Amino acid sequence: MRNIFGALLTLTTFGESHGEAIGGIVDGYPAGIEIDLNFIQNELNRRRPGQSSLTTSRQETDSIEFLSGIFEGRSTGSPIGFVIRNSDQHRDDYDNICNLFRPSHADFTYFQKFGLRDHCGGGRSSARITVARCVGGALAKLALKQLGITVEAYVSQVGDIALEHDYRHYDLSKTETNSVRCPDPETAERMAALILHTKATGNTVGGIVTCIIRGCLWAWANPNSVNFTHNLAPQC
Repeated sequence: MRNIFGALLTLTTFGESHGEAIGGIVDGYPAGIEIDLNFIQNELNRRRPGQSSLTTSRQETDSIEFLSGIFEGRSTGSPIGFVIRNSDQHRDDYDNICNLFRPSHADFTYFQKFGLRDHCGGGRSSARITVARCVGGALAKLALKQLGITVEAYVSQVGDIALEHDYRHYDLSKTETNSVRCPDPETAERMAALILHTKATGNTVGGIVTCIIRGCLWAWANPNSVNFTHNLAPQC
């Protein structure tokens, strides 16, 4: 199994949902990018579990520790290593299902593919693993910002409840004002009601996330407008 994402810029993730930590290594990151730690932490705060009745009740601080690749607030061009400690881990809670496969989960798939299984919270197949991908995405956003490129996403459909129009008809700044992350408050309430009703029946419901990327055309038309490299010589 490969846990590497990307081509020119790669993210390799490691860790298990109820292990000591989740972490990653970002390689191929350009040197000289200003690393806004508050922005990265805010991105982690947005995905942090336990924020509403619609998500897992697990409580995690999701505080990031950078281990390498950053010096005096800027990327050095070397691999960026990081970890997020798991503070709410309870491996023993899963002992009662050590011989059972959970429906609609990856337990059985992993067992069939690898011949062994980490039953504690799903191991590598847990949604907890996405915290490392969130860090990789935040770092990518900071690099793309230098090119004037922005990335936004919102929930446009849950089950059969969908927004009637495209993104140009909504105020995307309202996306973060509700737990569904939908820019239309009224539709968000209906989506939330559907999710809670479905949850109460012991079932699940799918949805659609719409992603808006702006600035790509400008960056393509002005390839020399931004220089990622900076003078990293000591200023002593």
